[in-house]
Amino acid sequence: MRVVVGVDEVGRGSWAGPLLVVAARAHRDLPVGLKDSKLLSKKRREELYELLLETCQFGEGWVQPEEIDAKGLAGAMRLGVARALIELGTGFEDWIILDGNINYCPEEFLNTSAVIGADATHPIVSAASIYAKVKRDAHMVRVADLYPDYKFEKHVGYGTKLHQQMLEKFGVSKIHRKSYGPVKALLV
Repeated sequence: MRVVVGVDEVGRGSWAGPLLVVAARAHRDLPVGLKDSKLLSKKRREELYELLLETCQFGEGWVQPEEIDAKGLAGAMRLGVARALIELGTGFEDWIILDGNINYCPEEFLNTSAVIGADATHPIVSAASIYAKVKRDAHMVRVADLYPDYKFEKHVGYGTKLHQQMLEKFGVSKIHRKSYGPVKALLV
């Protein structure tokens, strides 16, 4: 039986921390109100996340900062997608919908499409988006305990004014992406 798998990522533009690609497959009806995780409040994302744990299976493709630096963003995306699909146990005949304009699926998967805005128009991709955002944000809050000076709990690694100030004050940490412009500029 061919099933639909939704794929989305979070952390692509982050200056620090991992990229997380999530593949989602529903085994029951999806909850009402799914949409792009960026359009939901933190509280609503967390409510939907709990409901999604009961209705979907997820595969996670974590890509660490040093892998992103070594492979570049496109290579990191391909690696994350492959890891997520493998962890989910995706079949080669399953239909895979990725959010975005580039198809990062391994060639072995026969039925794939990249759809701009899929996290807003395809509920299974919205499910992947919400799950990924909640998981990565929680990870970055835990990381904040290891690197308290950087205030990761406030910006979860993204390029904010506060993050820039912390980088300038404390320098580059082990979890920063050294190939990213604002971080790289501090290394020269």
